[in-house]
Amino acid sequence: MEHKKWFHSEVITTPEFEIIISGPLPSEQLNQYTMHSGLDAFRRPLDQHNALVEIADLAEGRIIAAVIDDVIVGYVTFHYPDEMERWYEAGMDNLIELGAIEVALPYRGFGIGKRLIKLAFLAGQLDNCIVFTTEYYWHWDLDGTGLSVWDYRKMMENLMKCVDMVWFATDDPEICSHPANCLMVRVGPDVPLSDVEHFDRVRFHQRFMY
Repeated sequence: MEHKKWFHSEVITTPEFEIIISGPLPSEQLNQYTMHSGLDAFRRPLDQHNALVEIADLAEGRIIAAVIDDVIVGYVTFHYPDEMERWYEAGMDNLIELGAIEVALPYRGFGIGKRLIKLAFLAGQLDNCIVFTTEYYWHWDLDGTGLSVWDYRKMMENLMKCVDMVWFATDDPEICSHPANCLMVRVGPDVPLSDVEHFDRVRFHQRFMY
């Protein structure tokens, strides 16, 4: 399958600074940036920066980043599912995971998260893919936002809906371990029905739950 990567860029202008949102970015460009110290939801900022560089070098990987003066203040990642996850067993070259999205606390409220995601889908470059994300409450910044787990869940659902990702049921144990966790999916318009049916079989291991 062809992994279409068409670079796009846009600017958010505020009285204090300009935020450049662009991607998919090559590893060479990411290496010119540093990570904001507040981007630590998944791992330490330096380790996360290294992970972004590695993902950018993957054939299917794509990184969209928000940058201020060569400092990454937000990003979203896309890649194949991790081999430790159930979704990996699908063995589909058009099944892509939106793996992480993060915006540093001082720069929230500018709509960066929504713009990061929407830019990734511009010009139909992911229309031949099933894109999914697994939302786990233990990754959410409940303290920084002051939101309840349910309000945060609603915020994440609304964020993903900006690119027509919708809630999908599953019997995956990790997602089912807490009612706030969820699976959200966008089936691109160019995905064959046979691939959608295959993904459905991966979503449910217990057939009676179809």
